[in-house]
Amino acid sequence: MASVRIANVWKYYGKTVAVKDLNIDCPDGQFLSVLGPSGCGKSSTLRMLAGLEHISAGDIYFGERRVNDLPPKARDIAMVFENYALYPHKTVFENIANPLRLRGTDGATIERKVRAAAKMLEIEHLLDRKPVELSGGQKQRTAIGRAIVREPQLFLFDEPIAHLDAKLRAHMRGELKLMQRRLGTTMIYVTHDQLEAMSMADRIAVMHEGVLQQFGTPQEIYNQPVNEWVAGFVGEPPMNFLDVEVVDEDGRLCLVHPGFRVAVTAAQQALLRQRLSGREARMGIRPDEVRIATATFPGALEARVRVSEPLGGDMLVDAELAGSRLLVKTRPDFTGGMGAPCWVAFDVERWHLFEKPSGVAYF
Repeated sequence: MASVRIANVWKYYGKTVAVKDLNIDCPDGQFLSVLGPSGCGKSSTLRMLAGLEHISAGDIYFGERRVNDLPPKARDIAMVFENYALYPHKTVFENIANPLRLRGTDGATIERKVRAAAKMLEIEHLLDRKPVELSGGQKQRTAIGRAIVREPQLFLFDEPIAHLDAKLRAHMRGELKLMQRRLGTTMIYVTHDQLEAMSMADRIAVMHEGVLQQFGTPQEIYNQPVNEWVAGFVGEPPMNFLDVEVVDEDGRLCLVHPGFRVAVTAAQQALLRQRLSGREARMGIRPDEVRIATATFPGALEARVRVSEPLGGDMLVDAELAGSRLLVKTRPDFTGGMGAPCWVAFDVERWHLFEKPSGVAYF
């Protein structure tokens, strides 16, 4: 097992910059997720870690060992791709055993390691089957088993469950996290799905256009986004954003919008006094931090229901507040119909404010 350090790494494809001055530290035994949309540089980063892509500039270390010039086979890693890459003519047992046979491992050790991996992944009953007889989830478990038996110092996962159906993805998220905890091995997991990253990782590196936007725990990324882009990308349903003005009213700073005028808290005001660069800003608040009702209540703002979407245990209400769209996550018994008036209120302790136009967070 080993820690991983990415230091000032750049990746160019011709004149195109895929990764820009990337710096990440992953301690030994942690589950790190690299999160971002397509084209953000996350897969290029993983391939540089694996040795499948040349590093244009910078250094990568596994523990204290610089690995820039090491070929993939010398890095002691195991990689699991979205494409299972199983041998169709071999059984599950032989697919899992393949890397051990290539090493010249003795038969008794192969038998023990393959069956131990299969037991962990709950595919012991499938060892005599061939890939054509397996479901998508079973194929993925086989590919993971093949990686496990190598006992590498580092696991690399490249969107391994992206194409599975929703129910199986949810199940595999739990299985992968449990497997990492049991093995205690460092894992780096690339995904575009923020739910996968938030639910599994110890730390998340959020990337956009080749640049690391934020690095932290899932709670830090969700509750303290460093900019508007991270705030909008992480979280489902996505955060609401409204254009506001920051106005000083008798020494108290307020956020002013055509539909409301609300004072910030004392702590928020202290932060704004130090950093405020202009009157225009973007207020952000998550849908589950907005209260909604069909009758007015103290401090409520009048809005109108555009449409409501039942989500089983919740209701997602798309409302209009003085010309601005506002998503609200509420109880499933909300009865406001399309076009009906409603009343909303913000949890001012939980809203965010971003500089305009840079998007950097004030709080």
